[in-house]
Amino acid sequence: MMTMVFTVDEINRNSTLLPGVRLGYRILDSCDHVHTSLRGALSVVTGKRTEEHIVKGVEERMPGCLAGAPVPAVVGLASSTPTGAVAHTLGPFNIPLVSYFATCTCLTDKLSYPSFLRTVPSDLFQVRGLVQLVSHFGWRWVGILGTSDDYSRYGIQAFTQQLKDQGGCLAFHLTIPNSPSPAGLRAMADTLQSSRARVVVAFATEGQLLEFLSEGTLGFSFPGVSIPGLGEFLLKVRPSPTPGSEFINMFWEELFGCKLDFGAGSSSKSSGLTAMCTGSEDLRDTESSYSDVSRVRISYNVYKAVYAIAHAIHQLLQCDSTGHGQAQEKCNTSTYFTPRQLLHHLKRVNFTNQFGEKVHFDANGEPVPLYDIINWQKVSSGDIKFQKVGSYDGSAPLSQQLQIDESAIVWIGGKSQVPVSLCSAPCPPGSRQARRPGEPPCCFDCLPCAAGAISNQTGSVDCTRCPEFYWSDRDRVKCVAGIEDFLSFYDTMGIILVSISLLGVVSTTTVTAIFHRFQATPVVKANNSELSFLLLLSLKLCFLCSLLFIGRPSAWSCGLRQAAFGVSFVLCLSCLLVKTIVVLLAFRATVPGSSALMKLFGPSQQRTLILCSTAPQVCLCAGWLSMAPSIPFRNSSYQGLTGMVVLECKEPWPPGFYLVLGYIGFLASLCLLLAFLGRKLPDTFNEAKLITFSMLIFCAVWISFVPAYVSSPGKYTVAVEIFAILASSFGLLLCIFAPKCYIILLRPERNTKKTLRKG
Repeated sequence: MMTMVFTVDEINRNSTLLPGVRLGYRILDSCDHVHTSLRGALSVVTGKRTEEHIVKGVEERMPGCLAGAPVPAVVGLASSTPTGAVAHTLGPFNIPLVSYFATCTCLTDKLSYPSFLRTVPSDLFQVRGLVQLVSHFGWRWVGILGTSDDYSRYGIQAFTQQLKDQGGCLAFHLTIPNSPSPAGLRAMADTLQSSRARVVVAFATEGQLLEFLSEGTLGFSFPGVSIPGLGEFLLKVRPSPTPGSEFINMFWEELFGCKLDFGAGSSSKSSGLTAMCTGSEDLRDTESSYSDVSRVRISYNVYKAVYAIAHAIHQLLQCDSTGHGQAQEKCNTSTYFTPRQLLHHLKRVNFTNQFGEKVHFDANGEPVPLYDIINWQKVSSGDIKFQKVGSYDGSAPLSQQLQIDESAIVWIGGKSQVPVSLCSAPCPPGSRQARRPGEPPCCFDCLPCAAGAISNQTGSVDCTRCPEFYWSDRDRVKCVAGIEDFLSFYDTMGIILVSISLLGVVSTTTVTAIFHRFQATPVVKANNSELSFLLLLSLKLCFLCSLLFIGRPSAWSCGLRQAAFGVSFVLCLSCLLVKTIVVLLAFRATVPGSSALMKLFGPSQQRTLILCSTAPQVCLCAGWLSMAPSIPFRNSSYQGLTGMVVLECKEPWPPGFYLVLGYIGFLASLCLLLAFLGRKLPDTFNEAKLITFSMLIFCAVWISFVPAYVSSPGKYTVAVEIFAILASSFGLLLCIFAPKCYIILLRPERNTKKTLRKG
């Protein structure tokens, strides 16, 4: 109140602001109550004086007014609830109401409060700053303590929503009633003590929670300044017996602990005092918040409000502030102005005061949202020291709004370490949060990331899948290149298959050597040595082609493996087909009159049939290789299970493989059919039985190969095909040549023409 009086006097002494125009004032006490505030507002509107509400701590000054209303503008009030009631009343009359301390966000509503402005930031910005402060220190589990007024109710509502948006949670919400009972206070205390939340956000005035705030509190305060001349002005106040001076008199008696003898003018609260006041006591000898004007904050908001109104009137009256002195005053004082006109100019006021701060209002009547962050620190004497530890500028970019000097903060118990307030500790890298059913999001368990996923930050909500061809490490904190898996020459399986393949080559070479060594014997001659050697060569190629399936897939190995496999087996089956036909014709040639059949199917015809049977497969493989050859491929479909990246050969044209396999099956079936027809030939011609048995093994192997090939994963697909190649090759080698080698090496007495002709 006294700051407003001081500001009016300062403006009246200023020759550049409102030259030739003097401001007056009328002061009413709202008692911080809605009913009393409304009575005062009605007296402002109607012009009727309500003496019981007029505060005459200083002389009421109402000079001849240019305004067309009893009071063209109002500065006040402090609390949000009475302010809302008064603003709602003054709004239809377009009388500006500039508040210096009402911060409720609800007052931003221009439909309900069209004439309301304020020099104090809305709770909206205070809440944003509080949420940023809570987030800055990593507090995710906080309690809220409030009162039953609009400031607390709307502030808590906005804070709760924004806290949830930032990932925070409420541990509890306590509301202190106007008249709390001891049982209710004990229940609140129990809630505070039992909660895991170590941080409580309070929405209340300092008077309501004074003891609570004395523990190291951090709070948002308005920027403070030192107003020149204000301190001396306040120290000149003196009590007076003049009616209406009760406010000053009550202050004087309470400050000095004595009683004023002013009769009816003295305060009713002084009845219990015995010492008498002289009225000449010196305010300089006392220490109180009244005389401490080193950095005034709320009073500074009053100072800006009065100056804003003065500047608005300055613009309204079209004042020219270039002159000095009464002789050069240039304000248009010839006509009256209305509160509506003043409100219009007040909304557009924009000036920089003597402290370098820009004073203006936005579309909602809000000022620039500036705050100091204050730390309540206990000093050695037990008193509270207000230490500025940071600032908040709601108009700055988001990353620059909050500025904190953590080293200057003293926490509860004099500690310098930031307290931790979490429902659950942040999950370490390599794990993720898992919500607990029925509990807030801030309460969670930590689960390890699944295979193939990582989290490399503390407090990760989810794990991130590794990109293709990468896999999580053992700790699930980083992605590493997936392990390449293929049938290697150094794997146990690879070594076994290579050994079996080489055994087959050695065995075939040994049989070839035996046949070559004993090619002049009847057994070798009777089995058509040329066909036998060609068959042995094709079997050797079958064993060798299996080696192309082992090792790291490359462009040449992928293209060659299936072609080599297809041509080798077709050559082998073509030889068996011709051999089967020769056996059948040889039996028919023993029948009288049928000797011409063997002459029609001589060696040249046999070679031609082998060539004609092999040529289709050669053409098919050549076309396949030229048009759509197999290519190396990194298969990540198994990565989700094992982390392995399987290196394999991809078939751009899958029907090619099945055509090759189908042609092999066709020749094998034809051989089996012809051999089966000759199964009952005399023992002398038992070659057909051996071919039949070998074809049964061959067909059984390759029929079982198809489902095994389709269902086998990764490198086992290749292993299945190699096994089928080796098994069928060994089946042919053993069934066709083992009996002959047995006779040649172990039963030479049977290797005669006479023995072969028996039967």
